[in-house]
Amino acid sequence: MGYRRVVVKLGTSVLTSGSKKLDKAHMVELARQMATLMRAGVEVVLCTSGAIAAGREHLQYPVFPDTMANKQLLAAVGQSQLILAWSQLFSIYGLHVGQLLLTRADLQDRERYLNARDTLNALLANNIVPIINENDAVATNEIKVGDNDNLSARAALLCDADLLILLTDQKGLFDADPRTNPDAQLIKQVANIDDSLRLLAGGSVSGLGTGGMATKLEAADIARRAGIEVVIASGHHPDVIAKVADRESVGTHFSAIENPLESRKQWILAGPAAQGKLIVDAGASSAVVANGRSLLSKGIIAVEGKFERGATLLIVDQKGKVLAKGISRYCSHDVLKISGKHSNDIEPLLGYDYGDAIIHRNDMVVLDN
Repeated sequence: MGYRRVVVKLGTSVLTSGSKKLDKAHMVELARQMATLMRAGVEVVLCTSGAIAAGREHLQYPVFPDTMANKQLLAAVGQSQLILAWSQLFSIYGLHVGQLLLTRADLQDRERYLNARDTLNALLANNIVPIINENDAVATNEIKVGDNDNLSARAALLCDADLLILLTDQKGLFDADPRTNPDAQLIKQVANIDDSLRLLAGGSVSGLGTGGMATKLEAADIARRAGIEVVIASGHHPDVIAKVADRESVGTHFSAIENPLESRKQWILAGPAAQGKLIVDAGASSAVVANGRSLLSKGIIAVEGKFERGATLLIVDQKGKVLAKGISRYCSHDVLKISGKHSNDIEPLLGYDYGDAIIHRNDMVVLDN
């Protein structure tokens, strides 16, 4: 098949087949496809949605106020039901499962990130299917990844996968909205994700999940920068997992970038949430994007947010376009003092310095294509 390790992400609409409860008949078919892949020597990681839907079903569809606490209640009840269902379905094929519940906090701390990676690798080494979901029962907005599309991309980076399959209620990415335009054509191959492509992405069709096509594009962009191929396809296409793994033309295929990011830069891209922004002038934009240079204080024209030294920041041009993401060597208070100044002025102004660069190129991921 050519792939060594595959992450399969299943959206809520796939697991429920558009209904209000888990479609166990379809789930067992998906488990069969993954088991077949494993028998062929491919390691499989499952990133599953559906905990809140499973919780509602188990509690017989209670009517709760739409609060974070009640969503977490449903997730807490549903998560056990979801993992039980997967455990029973995979056991049909003689496979055990292991559960990893993650939040952004697990990904933004380097040590916890590496611990999660070690756990994933240990499960795979023992032919156990890792089943990943966001820990919605305890996650707050500040520590949520927010959707399982992006979580699956981060899982693909964690376990060094070479293919990410995003299964949804659509056949893939179209050049127009297929719900309203009968002439919409499936985009079968994507070599580069740009702003025009992002404009094509719409919201969730079913209303049952948190992700739409836009989050899938975000996930695809993260994964492909790490050298991982991505396919968005319908979760109800016959034998879809096997066909994608066999490189058949199913859904929308995103090519991996030929020179993937090194491990530390993968973590910068996938782990820490940005805590602020540095708005830079044209000269700094060119130096960072075109020439692969570090960001110096001279090119910074504005600072957004309060942050400490070591925080992850976005580098943005004057039109608001995000150019890069990186780790700051200075806190926001210091950056405000030295913005627009030469590097030689840093120590006289602050009384100390942590080097010429505000964000060094070794601590930076360029995002502008």
